[in-house]
Amino acid sequence: MIELTSTPMILVAILGTIGLILPLIYIAKNERGSNAFYATITFGALIASIGVVIFKILTDNVLPSALFSKDVLVDDTFGGFFAIALLIVAIFTTVGSYNYMKNKGNPAVYYSLILLSTIGMVLIAYSTDLVMLFVAWELMSIPTYVLVGYIKKDPSSNEAALKYFLFGALASAIIIYGISIAYGLTGSTNISEVIHGFAVLDANMVPLALLSIGLFIAGFGFKMGLVPFHMWLPDAYEGAPPTIAALLAAGTKKAGFAATIRVIVLGTVALNMDWTFALGIIAVMTMTIGNIAAIMQKNLARIFAYSSIGHAGYILIGISIAPFSDIGIQASLFHILNHAVMKGAAFIAVAGIIIALGTSSLDKIKGLGRRMPITALGLVISLLALAGVPPLNGFWSKLMLFGAALDAGPVAPWAPWLAIAGVLNSALSLAYYAWIIRKMYFEGETEKRISEPKSVIAVMIFSIIFIVGIGIFPDPIIQFAGTAAPTISLSASP
Repeated sequence: MIELTSTPMILVAILGTIGLILPLIYIAKNERGSNAFYATITFGALIASIGVVIFKILTDNVLPSALFSKDVLVDDTFGGFFAIALLIVAIFTTVGSYNYMKNKGNPAVYYSLILLSTIGMVLIAYSTDLVMLFVAWELMSIPTYVLVGYIKKDPSSNEAALKYFLFGALASAIIIYGISIAYGLTGSTNISEVIHGFAVLDANMVPLALLSIGLFIAGFGFKMGLVPFHMWLPDAYEGAPPTIAALLAAGTKKAGFAATIRVIVLGTVALNMDWTFALGIIAVMTMTIGNIAAIMQKNLARIFAYSSIGHAGYILIGISIAPFSDIGIQASLFHILNHAVMKGAAFIAVAGIIIALGTSSLDKIKGLGRRMPITALGLVISLLALAGVPPLNGFWSKLMLFGAALDAGPVAPWAPWLAIAGVLNSALSLAYYAWIIRKMYFEGETEKRISEPKSVIAVMIFSIIFIVGIGIFPDPIIQFAGTAAPTISLSASP
């Protein structure tokens, strides 16, 4: 049984208690203008949670990356790594919402839903049982369905919520179908026992096991925004409140990758399935379609939505070559953490622009460098990091991903082509990133400075320090990612 003093249980206690108490406080006080009060309590709960995770890791009170466990939750460095990334995104969302939620109704419910969704995300990272993983998946997803449609009087928000809900329900149904097949074949829902059962299946049962893995790929691929499961994503990100778009793009996508590594990768290894080439193709399709589509957009939210699809392809490079490279998963984890900060900061910057200007249209941000200098600077740093410009943090994680693909060449001749595709797509992404930068700094010469939301400024300052700091001194995060990364080999047996 999982201990009550383990990291996931402590996080559930902190976030769950505050998440359930906030609406009760709102009802008791019957207040309508106390957004700052609820934002502060939520921020405190998230800071306490990330402090617990970091303290546990620094004091060696967690297991090494332990993907095989008899418990439903395991307190290991893999889960801790994802928990830190996801909690950072939740903090960004909460801080950015401080100004965004002013004069909007039901703030207690809004922040409560953020906390409940965060619980689901972190539990996915720690889950070692398929049923627990599915429960956590739904706990993450259901609050976000409400949050995406939070602006009830906005038709685009309602449309985004409906699309997101329909595709999310479909993905959940696909996942539960995959779980049912896995249970029928192995008699267990424990991931370790399922993978062991897959490894010793009779030959005539292997097609069903492959079907189960395929269903997991489709279900998790929805949240990760992989092609061809990405069609819902741009509309949802554009229609959702920009702070919630940050939670989706930088948070729930990462939870999908945590589930993928725990279930799909190890499951296909157990089946001795040559899944790597197929995932490599999906990676190339995802990054290429995402970046090409982003070039044609006229709205910042849609540009960043398609950009996040492209980055899902970059992350998938490391996962697809994991059996052939010692640093494949490590590089993916490093980019996951970097992308959480970079993309989270970009969407919070969009929130600041919407608060100040009332729009996120690309044509309306002319002269933003003079009107909102700190927000513009944070956005520029985030964009350059997303493009992989040295010496920012995105450069190092992309370098690791592409280097791992090149190193895998002697074993997997197709792997270097992933690196080539990644470099070309990174160059392609500079087209629309540079377009945004040009609009902000080289167009519109008569604009005057306007007031910037202080909460957005706080996120921008932290993001700049993180992006530049990790870019200059990346070793600690690289080593942390290496500690969290599981060792995966095609010859490994669970």
